[in-house]
Amino acid sequence: MGALVGIVAGLIALLGLLVALGNAGYLAMLSSAARKRGISGESTAVFVKERRGTAVGTTAVAAIGLLLTLGGSVPVDLLGAILAAGGGVAAKRALDGTRNRFRGEI
Repeated sequence: MGALVGIVAGLIALLGLLVALGNAGYLAMLSSAARKRGISGESTAVFVKERRGTAVGTTAVAAIGLLLTLGGSVPVDLLGAILAAGGGVAAKRALDGTRNRFRGEI
């Protein structure tokens, strides 16, 4: 039973980390596009700088959650899954907000 919980918790944590990395990658693409536009992309560059902290934070929380699921006990696996899932959900909300703001601008 403990192995099954560990596998499910690991999958949840991995998914949360992937979503958080997706948010960070999207911000990196926006930053690159803003730099190519020069002065006209300045507002986008400022927005990305403001959101970078959130992306780093959610990615770090999800990575810590994934690392916790590598432990052998069920309570630690559950804590890791909850942390990573929370980081993933926060990253998904941030990604949706960013995409809604820049839909059609770049």
